[in-house]
Amino acid sequence: MERIDEFIRSAKSLPPAPRILPQLMQLLRQTDVDSSKVVDLVTFDPALTAKILQVCNSAAYAGAMPVADLREALLRLGFAEIFRIVASVIGEQALGAAQAGYGIGRGELWEHSAVAAVAAQIIAQDRGLDPQQAFTAGLLHDVGKIVLAKALEGSYERIIEETDIHQQSLVEAEKAVLGVDHAQVGGRLLAQWKFPEPLVEAVTWHHDPSSAENHQPLAACVYLANMIAAFTGHGYGFQAFALRGRAEALESLGLQGDELPLYMIRTTEGLKKVSFLAAA
Repeated sequence: MERIDEFIRSAKSLPPAPRILPQLMQLLRQTDVDSSKVVDLVTFDPALTAKILQVCNSAAYAGAMPVADLREALLRLGFAEIFRIVASVIGEQALGAAQAGYGIGRGELWEHSAVAAVAAQIIAQDRGLDPQQAFTAGLLHDVGKIVLAKALEGSYERIIEETDIHQQSLVEAEKAVLGVDHAQVGGRLLAQWKFPEPLVEAVTWHHDPSSAENHQPLAACVYLANMIAAFTGHGYGFQAFALRGRAEALESLGLQGDELPLYMIRTTEGLKKVSFLAAA
């Protein structure tokens, strides 16, 4: 844990903590959500509010009349959709930059993460998991790469070389060289940002869901969503991830291997309905 905290402290120019998301998740778990509390929470950040209204008035969401404020957007789109838009706007701000150490171009990490979020939500809805937690975990599953890329800057190429020399997965090479991997770093960062424990554990173990102590199905959901994003053409940079653990992830969710292609199709179809990814 101390080693992980050291990497987080040494990282330069980390994105601002998306503290609004865990607070918003807590509000939306209430059975009788007070819309004024949701509006007050989001409007605390004027730049975020403006971006959300821009998305709400994009071609995908626009009605006969433009949305003028967040209260009207809530009435038109509902809490769940507003949460997805807020999470995606914040995710794009956090994940949109290029990460040279991983060979990630501008927007590539964001695109991969957004697709994983959609896949995770679809799987979660089918398997009786919290779709908002799954969506958010899918969106932020690789946030640890931002920490390691910034903390190590030019020296990350050594880890990439390690994967070639020893035929290791990326997470194995990270552990061999650094003693930690990006999933562990990401989970720790989300814990510091006060995200719920199930989401933290899912991100921490999204490459090894069988090691998750309390929330293995959610971790398995993110594992499969990460795979689906890559297999549907939304990979990026250097993405060496081992396929070991797939059988355990499927079993944890009560799925069969031949169902994965169906989830790939459903994710691709789902992306057509989520055009805030392009608008954000």
